Amino acid sequence: MTFPHPRVVPLRGGPQLRWGVLGPGGIATDFVSTLHAHTDQRVTAVGSRSAARAEHFARTHGIPRSYGSAQGLVDDPEVDIVYVAAPNSQHRPLALQAIAAGKHVLVEKPIGVDHADALAIAQAARAAGVFAMEAMWSRFLPQTDVILQLLESGRLGTVTLVTADFGADFGTDQTVPVFRPETGGGAMRDIGIYPVWFGRFVLGHPQEIVARGQLTDSGVDGQVAMIFTAANSAQALLSTTMLADTPTEATISGTLARIEVRSPFLMPDGFDLVTADDRQSWTDESGLRLRDGLCWQATAIAAHVADGLTESPLHTLDDSLAIMEIIDEVRRSVHEAGQS
Repeated sequence: MTFPHPRVVPLRGGPQLRWGVLGPGGIATDFVSTLHAHTDQRVTAVGSRSAARAEHFARTHGIPRSYGSAQGLVDDPEVDIVYVAAPNSQHRPLALQAIAAGKHVLVEKPIGVDHADALAIAQAARAAGVFAMEAMWSRFLPQTDVILQLLESGRLGTVTLVTADFGADFGTDQTVPVFRPETGGGAMRDIGIYPVWFGRFVLGHPQEIVARGQLTDSGVDGQVAMIFTAANSAQALLSTTMLADTPTEATISGTLARIEVRSPFLMPDGFDLVTADDRQSWTDESGLRLRDGLCWQATAIAAHVADGLTESPLHTLDDSLAIMEIIDEVRRSVHEAGQS
């Protein structure tokens, strides 16, 4: 068969935004690197509570200006949009600070530590009329759109089962942010959001959620297994863990065919379409792999802003709110079981 062509915004030649970065850590490093290497987008400023850290990040990535405070960055007239890449507990205050300054915002996943955080950001952005989005970058990959077109065309038949896992061994140091409740840590909010997003992307919002897991010694969810049941009785089997490495694969099984997304399913590569007597492969021809795929969301956002949109139709603020509702419910179930 001939696969559909991915409907994505080209990485070069389109509208440009001037980006500011708050939180110059690991994910920000990858984001800035791929923007500068593969797109026409440019980072013009970086801000951190540490002026020295901001200056070092700026010098490393060829960024013109650095600030030792968030306020300095959001007040910069040469910044159009602020990428909030700080720890989870800082997403809400930093996003609200940028919105109050009239800036568009892209907020790392999860958009907040809970639904209340997500709602506060959504309400503020809508009231201010600025663009706001959670950085669900996997939604903007070429392979995701090709998969969506296959689903919409009925090529898989009736989808009955979705699977997705994401596990990584985070080590034993429970003082780092991912293990700390006060910084919004835990498997669900760090990496579990990807299987949750994928299950909901394919099946829609679950009508029933069953979740079981285990807590770490520091009190955050370390491992979780989930079953989502959709309105049409299709199910998603999802899992996440910070305690071990897992295949990090995803499948979509239907009555006519299934899709096997290559590991890691959340990153650009490709998938196989499998029927009873055939297997065909689709591969992302851009050549981008792993976190280089972070740049697709940035060019999409630039196009959205140029079109006068304040939300992405691919991943709306309501999508982020719904995902946070799911994560809150899953975490509540796991914590209640762990304390009983």
